Amino acid sequence: MIDYDKVVSKTAREMKPSGIRKFFDIAQTLEGVISLGVGEPDFHTPWKIRQAAIDNLEKGKTSYTSNSGLMELRKEVASYFQATIETGYDPASEIIITVGGSEAIDASIRALVEPGDEVLIVEPCFVCYTPLVELAGGVPVAIATKEENGFRLTADELKEKLTDKTKMLILPYPNNPTGAIMRKEDLDEIANVLRDTNVAVVSDEIYSELTYGAKHCSIAQCDGMKERTIVINGFSKGFAMTGWRLGFMAGPKEIITHILKIHQYAIMCSPTTSQFAAVEGLRKCRGEVLKMVEEYNMRRRYVVDGFNKLGLNCFTPEGAFYVFPSIKSTGLSSEEFCEKLLYSKKVAVVPGDAFGKSGEGYIRVSYAYSLGHLKEALGRIGEFLEEIR
Repeated sequence: MIDYDKVVSKTAREMKPSGIRKFFDIAQTLEGVISLGVGEPDFHTPWKIRQAAIDNLEKGKTSYTSNSGLMELRKEVASYFQATIETGYDPASEIIITVGGSEAIDASIRALVEPGDEVLIVEPCFVCYTPLVELAGGVPVAIATKEENGFRLTADELKEKLTDKTKMLILPYPNNPTGAIMRKEDLDEIANVLRDTNVAVVSDEIYSELTYGAKHCSIAQCDGMKERTIVINGFSKGFAMTGWRLGFMAGPKEIITHILKIHQYAIMCSPTTSQFAAVEGLRKCRGEVLKMVEEYNMRRRYVVDGFNKLGLNCFTPEGAFYVFPSIKSTGLSSEEFCEKLLYSKKVAVVPGDAFGKSGEGYIRVSYAYSLGHLKEALGRIGEFLEEIR
């Protein structure tokens, strides 16, 4: 009989399953659950994008594209970066179309990180960074941000963690799960710390379309940072295209050339139909994206106000579509709070510690749901709090 402990790698065996999916999977087994756990836009993909996909399928455009992606789409992405973060990239050599932002993150880490390299990960953060660094043999080093600083990374926090072994900083803003953003002055301070080092930056900007009141800014815009920064973005969140699995990345040719080799061997190319559809999205769907942002903004204000009225202090997010209320006043751990809430009131949210140790004492709640859905969930949470107090 085969000994699977000797077959499966130690890294894979020791890797923890996603804390997000754990509660989502439990919720699937219960009747009448309201789930606020998954970052899935409740909007349909804009019709013009769907129509472009249908048209190209009918024309039989289903062959492989270039490994880097359709040149037509790469040109649109270059224009998008120029318009949004005022940074120019060569579509022929500095842009790759990827299978969602997740593949772009994975390929970037694998291309740069060698065994023993330290990777600074700003937490709380999306759940994939640490496992991917470990798979590459790197050493994840958490930088815990604080609510009193707006969950922003500070220069002092960065300096404290920098060592001679530091290879990369993963900068996830707008942030999942906190909804925090970094302003230009914040990023300039980070740039001042990194400018004379050989530390690369992976800037995960998948929520860049979803900001409220302040325009998104990328660290690639700071002096001397474009040459060391890989900017990652995609269509899943802002364009409501999660299932289309399409992302994009840009960076200096000297790095992108090597990331492309990994992409070639692992993926070949991103889904062709999705690429044709995305061209239409970038050209003609800006108005619909803005309408979605307006709706998210209304929900954001409603949910923040709702949690504060329930007595759970709630940081006001300025980006993404999550709130990160503190549940410390209940005396329960994040895990306990979420489990009791799920089983007693059938509301699924995600424990804050799923996003790093600094997330303990918080829960992540997505407001990518209808107001009716959110109202019912807040009502049940209110009943739960009354019962445990």
